[in-house]
Amino acid sequence: MFGKPLPTWDERAEELGTAAGIPIFGLDALSSAAYGPEAALTLLILLGAAGIAYIVPISVSIIVLLTIVYFSYRQTIAAYPGGGGSYTVASENLGPFAGLLAAAALMIDYILTVAVGISAGVGALVSAWPQLLPHTLLLCLLILVFITVINLRGLRQAGIVFMLPTYIFIGSLLATIAWGVFKSVLAGGHPVAVEMPPPAAAPVVAAASAWLLLQSFSSGCTAMTGVEAVSNGVRAFREPKVQTAQRTLTVIIALLIAMLGGIAYLVRAYHIAATDPGQAGYQSVLSMIVAAVAGRGPFYYVTIGSVLVVLCLSANTAFADFPRLCRAIAINGYLPDAFRLRGRRLVYSQGVYVLAILAALLLTIFGGVTNRLIPLYAVGAFLAFTLSQAGMVAHWRRVKDPRSGRYMFVNGMGAIATGITVLVVLVAKFVEGAWMTALLIPALVVLMLSVHRYFKRVAKELEYSHPLNVGGLQPPLVILPVQHWSRLAQKALQVALTISPDVQAVHVCTEGEDKELQAQWVELVEDPAKAAGFPDVKLVQLESPYRFVITPIVDHVLKVQQEHPERRIAVVIPEMIEHHWWHYFLENNRSELLKALLLLKGNQRIILVNVPWYLKT
Repeated sequence: MFGKPLPTWDERAEELGTAAGIPIFGLDALSSAAYGPEAALTLLILLGAAGIAYIVPISVSIIVLLTIVYFSYRQTIAAYPGGGGSYTVASENLGPFAGLLAAAALMIDYILTVAVGISAGVGALVSAWPQLLPHTLLLCLLILVFITVINLRGLRQAGIVFMLPTYIFIGSLLATIAWGVFKSVLAGGHPVAVEMPPPAAAPVVAAASAWLLLQSFSSGCTAMTGVEAVSNGVRAFREPKVQTAQRTLTVIIALLIAMLGGIAYLVRAYHIAATDPGQAGYQSVLSMIVAAVAGRGPFYYVTIGSVLVVLCLSANTAFADFPRLCRAIAINGYLPDAFRLRGRRLVYSQGVYVLAILAALLLTIFGGVTNRLIPLYAVGAFLAFTLSQAGMVAHWRRVKDPRSGRYMFVNGMGAIATGITVLVVLVAKFVEGAWMTALLIPALVVLMLSVHRYFKRVAKELEYSHPLNVGGLQPPLVILPVQHWSRLAQKALQVALTISPDVQAVHVCTEGEDKELQAQWVELVEDPAKAAGFPDVKLVQLESPYRFVITPIVDHVLKVQQEHPERRIAVVIPEMIEHHWWHYFLENNRSELLKALLLLKGNQRIILVNVPWYLKT
């Protein structure tokens, strides 16, 4: 399912050019053209048909902001060719706390990217086939599983799989926009739709206000999520890495600007109003645009099909970047070590698994409906943008470069613009769900600080710079649990005698058990040991009135280590190794429980020694 393991020296083959970099790192940004303008229009439903006129100035504002952020991230790529994501930039220039704030914001943004992208894709599918509406959540989860498996197969494989649908989406949407604009120009700005979009069904219940327009702008800003992805993944590109990454970012932003501008123009020209998501009769804005421009023929279904696929696959941007972000955080000791390790296909598998699980949880909670997830979105992305740009200002102040002043101005403008947008989005969407993001970000920061404190405490405890101390060493006192005399017991006792001359066998007497072991012990163990020159191996019988077996052994070990405070206690645990996994259900597996309890209740002076016996096939 996941493909053959890849050796480390195949890493260069996994590097990406511009063509493969667009579907890997650009899908999130490009696909947001399908739901960003719709999210803005949905809030304008309150204005009825009059609300359509405001989509153009709102889209122009978003495009201006997007352009500022683009120039800023081009500089970030050049300044941080090793991967200049918000976490790295903020950490190095603004301090660890600012870096963790950026990291938490980005992590939440990536999780939401997966959930929003997939739910928006299923929304496009439901627009074309309304009978699938009751199965929205199931479809979302199935698509999530598919994307997870593809990403576990490696970065290059994901690029190959996603390349065709990405370019079909770009081609069909740009063709729709070009044809629609051409028809509009020929008709003097009043084109006739091939299929008339439904009229604005909602009655006018509000007048246009600055507050409503700010809310619409904040929802539309979701179209800017994913812009940072290329700067996070510079190391994934082919040489020359910086130029390849900058070229990829330029193509992605140019395509996104063309899409956002074209969609806004066509919405106004064809008088397309948003419909209420999650309700019967819902149609996505893109579905209505394509139907108005080209009708519901083969081209419509190819376009909507590509929108569906690309929206679903847009989660791939998060799958490419989230594990890399977690790795960078883990290297600095703020996340578990497992996030640093690359899996069998040269991807950071732990990050992929965690992202998939959290996205599935989010989709389940919100029923896979995009509009319910949108209010949580954009806060994290724009907070990360702001910290990254502010960090770049500090970077250029520190770096003595003739162009530093100009670069500081660009990054400063970016920081101010995105900072204001964070406040707008947070205030506008606070009651609808942004408060959750506002709480989750500091909670994640606290969690990462706790992880860092744990690692520091462990490192301090284990730190040792003195020479090896061999004074006072003596063999441990060995305790060997024995159920009955067998090949396994003999092997374990042989190992015990090589460890120490001081060996004590322990047997728990259970209800109805005969004294056969006690009767055999002298003849089968003590006499042969003496004849071979080994000291006595005494058998200690432990009574168990409550029929427990493990607890008396653990209690006995703890008692012995208290009685011998100067000695280490080695517990030799015999264990059968089955040939087939299902055979484990036929055994009592007490050895596993004994090890677990001794590790839980033990201390530095108790040592566990496993002695396996491999059963024949």
